[in-house]
Amino acid sequence: MKSRDRMLPFLRPGALLAAAALAALATASVAGCSSHAAPAAAMPPPPEVSVAQVLVRDVHQWDDFTGRVAAVQTVELRPRVSGYVEKVAYVEGREVAKGDLLFVIDQRPYRAQLAKAQADLARARSEAQLAQTQDARAQALVAAKAISREESDTRHAAVAQANAAMRAAEAAVASAELDLAFTEVRAPIAGRTGRAMITVGNLARADTTLLTTLVSMDPVYVDFESDEQAFLRYAALARKGERAELRNPVRVGLASEDGWPHAGSVDFVDNQVDPATGTIHARAVLPNPDRALTPGLFARVQLQGSGAFEAKLIDDKAVLTDQDRKYVYVLGPGDKAVRKDIVTGRMVDGLRVVESGLDAQDAVIVRGMQKVFFPGMPVHPKTVAMDAIDGAAGEPVAMK
Repeated sequence: MKSRDRMLPFLRPGALLAAAALAALATASVAGCSSHAAPAAAMPPPPEVSVAQVLVRDVHQWDDFTGRVAAVQTVELRPRVSGYVEKVAYVEGREVAKGDLLFVIDQRPYRAQLAKAQADLARARSEAQLAQTQDARAQALVAAKAISREESDTRHAAVAQANAAMRAAEAAVASAELDLAFTEVRAPIAGRTGRAMITVGNLARADTTLLTTLVSMDPVYVDFESDEQAFLRYAALARKGERAELRNPVRVGLASEDGWPHAGSVDFVDNQVDPATGTIHARAVLPNPDRALTPGLFARVQLQGSGAFEAKLIDDKAVLTDQDRKYVYVLGPGDKAVRKDIVTGRMVDGLRVVESGLDAQDAVIVRGMQKVFFPGMPVHPKTVAMDAIDGAAGEPVAMK
């Protein structure tokens, strides 16, 4: 009876299920030992990257400054005669040619003065003619001893006085004609006009009242300040004959423009450095046929600071950083990515100057660097042109 009770747990459903599970596990283990291992997973193909050969090109060093556009000629227009403004003869803000009529001051008083001066001149001429006639008669009478020598000398002196009075009358007429001409205020230069500071009916006082301003538009100046270190470097290059003191190329860009689309040259450098700021004033002159440069605008200025020299250029986005070192991946033997540490220089119109670390024959990985996980990794290269990546132009490239 007791032995039968011991056999009862093996007859319970839970025990039967456990035994079945153990048997299945043993069967699977034996089957696994007798089976062959699955083949290894296939390796992924090498990643596709873009490579470009190092670009070797002549470049110039350019230094960056900030400046302001200024007019070559600026005129504050004031009347030369006093009077009430009768007419404003121009459209404010428009360009005018030299000699164009801008303002008219009431001419009636000056016409009257001119008429009076002309009458005075006519009288003076008549008196001068009479004096000459009397002097000629006196000369004949004194020869006949009909009058005294003293009276003859008096009549001769009257001729000189009459001639002087006539010249004074002529000068008065010329002055009155000038005053009348000055009632028409004309543009002394070609340029763009400002707003009329005085309108019709207001009194304009000679040499005092500001009528308007006038600025020339083509060419224009760009004034900028050069720091002391740059000035000393330029002076040293000039002494060596490697750089001219004036007429050095300048490129200018406005705040809303990309790059430096306006070209000109330096035409003036001040004769002393400002001790308060450590800068020296310089000025460039630029053509402005399209009127893109307006006096007073902020300008970004690049000044050529050296002659042309050969440089190695790469896409700046190809440069990677490892702590304090910079490096690039180049295409090595067997299409493998090889790391090269480099020393970089300035930017050159979207490309980076490499001072050391690369050879001219190196093909740099410029796209897909993030797919290279370790040096020596195989890659699938696709060749592109370095200067086509960021649109770098030909000719000596600008280095800033």
